[in-house]
Amino acid sequence: MYDVRFERNIMVRLQDGTRLATDVYLPTSTPGPWPAILERTPYDKLAPSSVMAANFFASHGYAVVRQDVRGRFASEGEFYPFGNEGPDGVETVAWTRAQPWCDGRVATVGLSYSSCTQTGLAALNPPGLAAQFVAHGFHNYHTASMRQGGALEVRFFLYAFMMATTSREVAADPVKRAAMRQAWGDIRAWLRRQPLKPGVSPLRHVPSYERWLMDIWQHGEYDDYWRSRPAYTIDDLYDQHADVPIYLCGSWYDSYARSTVTNYVELGRRKRGPIRLVMGPWIHGGANLDLANSGDAEFGPDAPLGYNYFRLRWFDAVLKGAPNGMLDKPPVQLFVMGGGSGRKTLETGRLDVGGRWRFEQEWPLRRTEYTPFYLQPNGGLAPTAPPDGAAPSRYVFDPKDPVPTIGGNISVGYDLMPGGGFDQRGGPHVFGAKDSLPLGARQDVLVFSTPALDRDVEVTGTVVVQLWAASTAPDTDFTAKLIDVYPPNPDYPDGYELNIGDSIIRARYRNSWETPELMEPGRPYEFTITLYPTSLVFQRGHQIRVHISSSNFPRFDVNPNTGGPLGRELVTQTAVQTIFHDAARPSRVVLPIIPA
Repeated sequence: MYDVRFERNIMVRLQDGTRLATDVYLPTSTPGPWPAILERTPYDKLAPSSVMAANFFASHGYAVVRQDVRGRFASEGEFYPFGNEGPDGVETVAWTRAQPWCDGRVATVGLSYSSCTQTGLAALNPPGLAAQFVAHGFHNYHTASMRQGGALEVRFFLYAFMMATTSREVAADPVKRAAMRQAWGDIRAWLRRQPLKPGVSPLRHVPSYERWLMDIWQHGEYDDYWRSRPAYTIDDLYDQHADVPIYLCGSWYDSYARSTVTNYVELGRRKRGPIRLVMGPWIHGGANLDLANSGDAEFGPDAPLGYNYFRLRWFDAVLKGAPNGMLDKPPVQLFVMGGGSGRKTLETGRLDVGGRWRFEQEWPLRRTEYTPFYLQPNGGLAPTAPPDGAAPSRYVFDPKDPVPTIGGNISVGYDLMPGGGFDQRGGPHVFGAKDSLPLGARQDVLVFSTPALDRDVEVTGTVVVQLWAASTAPDTDFTAKLIDVYPPNPDYPDGYELNIGDSIIRARYRNSWETPELMEPGRPYEFTITLYPTSLVFQRGHQIRVHISSSNFPRFDVNPNTGGPLGRELVTQTAVQTIFHDAARPSRVVLPIIPA
């Protein structure tokens, strides 16, 4: 290891005159130039964990560059989240490789937003980009992040609040600081005042942040707003994306899990790379924290990745040719959840889910058996089709009383909606819950379950629900949730319903993200609800369960059921929802089962 010297706040001037504050960390006891590792962040380049990581890489023989993105902390310009990261990143790579301490090769690192900065610039294929470690990152914010299934992920409402509170504008104005503190104190009330009105929301004190939130809320269609930004979607840019070694790191309870595996598939089929994938059991950011749990689900001492050393070994292998085995292993590393005792762990008191790491040659796994389990009229779930003429199930969806969110693939706002795995029952820790009863006891949640399994069943891949449904409303939502039901034991005398994955479909987008179509009330339609990828063993004695409903708030915004303009409609109406499960309209969940 080497000693490290650093220089703070070098102002890198972009072509439009904006200057971005940049810190450089260099080894001192080994001669340069060195390969550079770049991270661009909106979360303060001087955050302690970030400085620690920069020193770590520099002490192992790399030049490290950390930069505040445009409009954040010490950098100039206006911050419009995700809007400028591709072009700004390309210019920063050019500046870095031109420095005398850089050997002309620039690698990138970062998690979450800092993965967006990486992928946004890589999609523009800048000269000098040499390698990447992309953790918990995006591929299309419209279909797999800011919006999902046509609905808004309300965590970005909380994200806009969080970012505005730490904005340069608020830091410079004590009145704005006081206003944002007061707004955050009222955040639960603001969540209940959806949708926000422009110019009336607390974000009016920081107009660019409010404008961004209104843009992603009101652009429900996949239009030019989304397509025109390489840091919003790379669906059309995979062919021109830089062909460099890339390690994609994600996790089953991460809000970007679908994007991580999509990027692996799309880049892997186009690039020499090498392209690698690791998927752990964590929540968003859990890889960086070396967590062994997601929410109330505990996965054991092998779950942490050893994040910094894992990244170091990757860069040593692809930039320095170190024979450390990183390039010798199969390209896909998965943590298969399940196999634990189902009791509370002695150390943490969480549910012992357990699990183990496994290497694979591809994603999705070639040996997958895509197996439909059909919703049955008596609340059953079985691989046999439902009978002819079976009566449908019905419930009333009231937008003023949405089903509360309990865990899941969430990245911000953990105080209001903790991410990860949790027992699906209410309580004081659940925003919007009125009691501590199971969610399945609500009148607007339909429950479909298998009998207790007579053998272990591994589900590894993307889960899809194909739902036949009708509504009395011209537009509405349908939600699906996959649950692992643990049998009762002394720690959980009523059993434990562990959420595995969930998703949503907004009815107007059932056929196209670009062209919405309202429904004819009472007419049956088939809807496809794509859940996040997962890997889990449903153990013998457990049950596989599916919840069907029409809301999951505040994970997703609530459909007013009127067919009115998204993000603007202030009127709601109740809807009677009909779920079909007969031979002619067989609603089903398709499980990617891995043979024993």
